[in-house]
Amino acid sequence: AGMNGTDIENFVCVIFNVSFMNCTWHVGRTATEDTQYYLYWRPSKEEDITECQNYVKDDCGRHMGCRFQNVTIDNNYAYFLVNGSRSGQSIPISDYIIVEKLTPPLNVSVNCTEASHRCSIRWEPPRTSHVKDESCFKYEIVIENK
Repeated sequence: AGMNGTDIENFVCVIFNVSFMNCTWHVGRTATEDTQYYLYWRPSKEEDITECQNYVKDDCGRHMGCRFQNVTIDNNYAYFLVNGSRSGQSIPISDYIIVEKLTPPLNVSVNCTEASHRCSIRWEPPRTSHVKDESCFKYEIVIENK
């Protein structure tokens, strides 16, 4: 248990371009300028917990986010810990959300034949930091006449 109102809110991590991850949070409602937060994470059960090396800070110098490079998450497992202190007392943490913004499908090709008035469209699944099963993806094709 920590001091009421100092716990972080809206902890969200977004993975983009396959290997970059930005985590952000809002400082607690009653957090004073001497409140500081620290983010630790472990991307797999086999790896050690490491602290953020690239914090994003607010105007008071409080950590309110972190930027990661070369992110991989094995077997849909990731462990996050945000803790901190205010005047030497610990701060509670809240739940988190991880979102991955996918890249478009790769190697899209279209092959149309005039004789049959048909087209064949092929592509490869987008690269992702952790999804290995191609059946997880659903695609939507929008065809426009020009």
